[in-house]
Amino acid sequence: GGSATALGILDALTTLRFPAPIDVWLALAENRMGPAAYTQNEVVSAANGTTIQVMHTDAEGRMALADTLALAARERPAAIVDFATLTGACVGALTERMSGVFTNRAALRDTLESAGHRSGERVWTFPTPPDFDDDLESTTADVLQCLIEGKGDHIYAARFLGRFVPDAIPWVHVDLSSAHRPGGLAHVNAPFT
Repeated sequence: GGSATALGILDALTTLRFPAPIDVWLALAENRMGPAAYTQNEVVSAANGTTIQVMHTDAEGRMALADTLALAARERPAAIVDFATLTGACVGALTERMSGVFTNRAALRDTLESAGHRSGERVWTFPTPPDFDDDLESTTADVLQCLIEGKGDHIYAARFLGRFVPDAIPWVHVDLSSAHRPGGLAHVNAPFT
């Protein structure tokens, strides 16, 4: 869902002849089994050198997105906006009627929610207090990939991903809980039932 959204935005901005440069990075992952796959508790290094203790092998999306954010940040963009269908916890919090957003700029909250309301793709901004990092501490790596239990995973995912975007770059993470709503949202029809 995240890569499809990014490509759709690029297509729309190209059609509208948006005057500023836009880069689109696709964080694609395929969940495969095999001898080269990482395992639980394995420590892997991200593109920016951060070491990550793998806690859940099915949370491969945030691993791919972490590297993508680190690579995109190297280009020193004016801002980074990412889209992902990372967590069932966000669906649990908002259902499929809204998507969750997270940002390292509190001043963007009203802008994000207003844009979602106007477009019919409603969003709700979740808090990302730094004390959530306490639960992501690892004894063998810089950070845990996630927690084993799923409560609050949307917030933990955002705190994890925030490590891969320098504080100087405004960043918005959209957890697309509404990506699979039967019937679509507002004026946007879903192509499936």
